[in-house]
Amino acid sequence: MKKLRVAVIGAGSFGRNHARVVSRLPDVELAAIVDLDIQKAQQLAEEHGSRAFAPASTPNEIDAAIVATPTVTHEPVAARLLEAGIDVLVEKPIADSSAAGERLARLAQERGRILQAGHLERFNPAVTALEKMLTIPLFFEIHRLSVFSPRSLDVDVVLDLMIHDLDIVLSFTREQPEDIRAAGISVLSGRVDIANVRLLFASGCVANLTASRVSTEQVRKLRLFQPGEYISLDYQRQDAIRLAICKNEPNSSQGEFVRQNGPSGDLFPQIGFVPLAVERGEPLKLELEHFFRSVRERTPPRVDGFQAANALRVAEQILGKIKEHADLVAETIRRRAV
Repeated sequence: MKKLRVAVIGAGSFGRNHARVVSRLPDVELAAIVDLDIQKAQQLAEEHGSRAFAPASTPNEIDAAIVATPTVTHEPVAARLLEAGIDVLVEKPIADSSAAGERLARLAQERGRILQAGHLERFNPAVTALEKMLTIPLFFEIHRLSVFSPRSLDVDVVLDLMIHDLDIVLSFTREQPEDIRAAGISVLSGRVDIANVRLLFASGCVANLTASRVSTEQVRKLRLFQPGEYISLDYQRQDAIRLAICKNEPNSSQGEFVRQNGPSGDLFPQIGFVPLAVERGEPLKLELEHFFRSVRERTPPRVDGFQAANALRVAEQILGKIKEHADLVAETIRRRAV
């Protein structure tokens, strides 16, 4: 099988991770590292036995490219590649606006190219295991907290961190939120660093999401309630546990069960605590393997440009609600100070 020739565009922290994984995959050749800072590109290329290029001299003889440049450059960089007949994976968010993301999605569609967005958590093995257990999502409680880092300060925390969970909620519910409530504050950057969001859907499902990049600890947890059960997922540990009412007698394959007396002495139903079967793996490796499989087989990617643009559109609506809330708070403070 002929190796796919792949270019990584951007030699920053994201680009370095992509280059590391690509260089270790069979049937794939890391053909180029591209960056405005040619010295940075050369250093990364030397680490992985590749070649460095400036953007203007990006080789045309490549099959696929990974765009890991600053968000504001995603559209022009990815569009140029798609127009050249190259399949593209773009880091999240797919662009600096949902309109730009939709333009990229349409361009890929028109040119018959694969366009995948880097929504990494879709490839988290725990998320994959949870997807198999979905019935009717009723309530989400999601926390994504990180310690402060100067990385990705060109976007708000909603676009930096929360968008992963927005994408997952939208893919699980297959609905658009009918109502959005949101609040956020800036702490260490000029943009929103902490945000709390409540999404309400026509089906009755509610999703509460909290994201922070100024936390004292790193937390990546999702809790999902659906009829008769509750599933708790830890993105970092790549595990999930299902709590459900057991209608049958417990056995060793169903996990651990508890039975308690109610106030009147009646027995409560048995509750089963069952770990989901998760085959652990590096999400980035799984994401890239999926992308390259889509490129070879010409099959739709799990997260295409239209899905990514939709998640970005909801993120934009959230940022609008955060601004409305901030304006309301500022006006309240002004009135009370008089």
